[in-house]
Amino acid sequence: MDIITSLQNERVKLTRGLQERPRTRRKYMRIAVEGARLVRDAWERGSRPDFVLYTPGDSDETLIAKMTKARVTTLAVSAEVMQHVSDTQSPQGIIGVFPLPMPPLPKNPRRVLICDALGDPGNLGGLLRSAAAAGADLAILAPGCADPYNPKALRAGMGAHFRLPVVEATWAEIAGYCEALTLYAADAEGDAAYDAVNWLKPWGLIVGSEAHGLSADAANLASKQIAIPMAAATESLNAMVAASIILFEAARQGRSNEHTG
Repeated sequence: MDIITSLQNERVKLTRGLQERPRTRRKYMRIAVEGARLVRDAWERGSRPDFVLYTPGDSDETLIAKMTKARVTTLAVSAEVMQHVSDTQSPQGIIGVFPLPMPPLPKNPRRVLICDALGDPGNLGGLLRSAAAAGADLAILAPGCADPYNPKALRAGMGAHFRLPVVEATWAEIAGYCEALTLYAADAEGDAAYDAVNWLKPWGLIVGSEAHGLSADAANLASKQIAIPMAAATESLNAMVAASIILFEAARQGRSNEHTG
């Protein structure tokens, strides 16, 4: 078995560049997906990697064998190389370079998450995971959001990027695209309870950053600001937790309607 040991190998350099730099991801329209679970999920959802780097003995050998049998380019690398290209302190032994995820955009979305200047990639990825799990049709990233393909966002998303369409847009574009939706903004000072909303009608949920709250553009676009009622003298929930609660309330109402309809 040939094992790549050089940090100057072109595929090694590309993988590291994809991990570190948004401009490299945009230039090549590729992302680095790290860890057996995420690599498997992306592949099983129909995304074929350009190549996969793995460390013999430290990776999922069954997955590597299946991918090799399917004529995916699998390349063994040394532990030093894997450490070099990994975005984590403890590499999981496998990284795949995949095309940028592009799930088809819905023509008439009814359940849309709108992220307003969410700058933390881990929180953004976690929110995309919740949105996908709750059945959202689309996630729109307004100006000021973190790169959704940042390695931390990909890990936190746990495969959501390959299931949920994610697009970046200006507020003017968002206003046009969501014209047929009722837009709600999550805000701790909102004047309506999240569970009093009729989520069966087409909706968009705007979620702002914890540090800065809703932007002026978001507040102006929203039809109503909603909140999660909490016990007195309690700190407000962080953006990801609050948005997840609201998203799953919308999903709950949808399921209840299906059962009674």
